[in-house]
Amino acid sequence: MKVAFATWSHRISPVFDVARQVHIVEVDAGGIVGESMASLDSDISLQKALRLAELGVSVLVCGAISRPVRRAIEGYGIDVMSFVVGDLQEVISAWQAGTLGQDRFIMPGCRGGTRGRGPDPVP
Repeated sequence: MKVAFATWSHRISPVFDVARQVHIVEVDAGGIVGESMASLDSDISLQKALRLAELGVSVLVCGAISRPVRRAIEGYGIDVMSFVVGDLQEVISAWQAGTLGQDRFIMPGCRGGTRGRGPDPVP
């Protein structure tokens, strides 16, 4: 399973719609078996969704995301965990541990929003 974390300067990118790169974590048998970076060069939202699908991503962890972009990504069968903030490595660890719902990882003002939590962490 591949999980993409939208990044900006070693943190979760505040807005996915303008993100330029993702940190991809490949997980198998409960552990990380690989990590890589991938670029999202296009300014066109549908191209970003297609790029994630081409990379074989199952889950996207990101900050704020517009509804049309979210729908496009979900249209490729990718689960979206949005309104996440924090240091990239801390977010990855929290995702693995199933603790990404902690207050410190929730974007301010998004407590009662429609924050997608996606599937259970680490299959």
